[in-house]
Amino acid sequence: MKITTKTEALNIVETSYLASLSSLLWVALYYLPIGGALLRLILPLPMILLHLRRGTKTALEGLLIQFLLLLIIMGPVRGTLFLFPYGILAFWLGWSWLKKKSWRLSLTIGVIIGTLGFFFRVIALSTLVGDNLWVLITRASYGLIEKVIGLFNLPFSPSILSIQLVAILLIIFQEMVYVLTIHILAYSLFPRLNSRIPDPPKLIN
Repeated sequence: MKITTKTEALNIVETSYLASLSSLLWVALYYLPIGGALLRLILPLPMILLHLRRGTKTALEGLLIQFLLLLIIMGPVRGTLFLFPYGILAFWLGWSWLKKKSWRLSLTIGVIIGTLGFFFRVIALSTLVGDNLWVLITRASYGLIEKVIGLFNLPFSPSILSIQLVAILLIIFQEMVYVLTIHILAYSLFPRLNSRIPDPPKLIN
């Protein structure tokens, strides 16, 4: 392929660099025993930045390059897990901010993507390890309910349905905090990289 313009060269360089950086962050998140929370927060940022700087077509190419890199490095299961939700979430946030969509829309769809991605990871990892990981999540939910009941001395015995419901609500709340934090980080950092996202609502601002 012959590169004829400076823009084409920058597209290739930035796509390769940011896709490789995001892949490295995913590998570090998966294998390093420390820094998981910080790595999760910054993991989508390189691909979002690529989307804002170079557009949707280049962002799709970057996502494909990253997927192929992880597929080779980590195998089909672990490599594919990046897409759910981090890769898809990064693409959605990049697109919505490129199109100047409101925080309400980008946050709402982002939480949905994150929640669905969480369930996909639970199913995939349960298959990989040969154990039902949802049982561990419901046990944690039951433990939380038991602590609340004990704290307030409530005459209440949680049912299976209530335990499952609390587990789902906790997952949704976790994704809300995660996606909102990504919004705040991007709003703070991206202007220094000559990229901007829409202003937050007045309540957050």
